[in-house]
Amino acid sequence: MAESKSTPITAETYDYVLAHNPPLNDAQRDIVDLTHRVFPDAAGMQSAQEQGPLLAFLVRLTGARQIVEVGTFTGFSALSMAQALPADGTLLACDVSEEWTAYARECWERAGVADRIQLRIAPALETLRALPDGPQFDLAYLDADKGGYIAYWEELVPRMRPGGLIAVDNVLYGGQVVDRAATGSALAIRAFNDHVAADARMEAVLLTVADGLTLARKR
Repeated sequence: MAESKSTPITAETYDYVLAHNPPLNDAQRDIVDLTHRVFPDAAGMQSAQEQGPLLAFLVRLTGARQIVEVGTFTGFSALSMAQALPADGTLLACDVSEEWTAYARECWERAGVADRIQLRIAPALETLRALPDGPQFDLAYLDADKGGYIAYWEELVPRMRPGGLIAVDNVLYGGQVVDRAATGSALAIRAFNDHVAADARMEAVLLTVADGLTLARKR
């Protein structure tokens, strides 16, 4: 077994990480706090706090102008990416919940980025399959139902521009991906990770960020 050099993340270490990352702005902080207050049982679906600045960094690093997000929830990750977009950039946000995304819409409006975000309330596969064929996106963020990851991936990859980046959340699924007897979402993530590793169209790395984050570049 390979030796890990990863530092165990204690509560104190996590606070230190957050303190040495770009701080959340007021709009980001508001939606994080609101989500935990209004949806305490579902708040774990929100991207980790450190992923907001990371996603914004990836937008600026890649020079992305056209982004697609699969799984929006209350809008934290979309907000973080939209704020980093140039004025003429757009983000297509895919979700199935009017309830959750109602809070997202309000947040985006207050933050002044609502004009950059196109929200589609429908099964994401329907939304993606209705898009024109061929490369059109610079960046994609996948954080939706785990059983659909492979299907979403197969719709996203052909629509990424050469050099385009796909970021995928929860690829460690709380560590359950190492269980050969995994079932449900953990099994789906195991299958997805194998699928990505075997995909010659993409160059991918799996990182121990939050609950596991895969970054994949279109060749």
